Amino acid sequence: MKKMLATIAGVATLVLAFNATTAFAGDKEVTVTGSTKCSMCSLHEGTSCTTAIQTKVDGKTVNYFLVENDVSKKLDKLSHSNKKVTATGTVKEVDGKKQLTVTKFEVAKN
Repeated sequence: MKKMLATIAGVATLVLAFNATTAFAGDKEVTVTGSTKCSMCSLHEGTSCTTAIQTKVDGKTVNYFLVENDVSKKLDKLSHSNKKVTATGTVKEVDGKKQLTVTKFEVAKN
């Protein structure tokens, strides 16, 4: 009985450690360069106008949907303008979509 409880406790510890490691791995800061898009009007995603950054990764189009915060609210003004921006923040995947929590951004100078 004690051996079985020790085994269950060991397995539970390994599962918790693995989940904690994968959760922290998603908090890595990344820099994304692409064009601002309206998620509803341009990308036909969602039911309201929110900002996304569209870029190419390995030849494939990737959309980063911005998580609402004080920094992303400043980017909302650019969502319908297709401006090129470089944004830095953390990315996590939710329901198969990449969500970017922006900490800073810069609009490309033309």
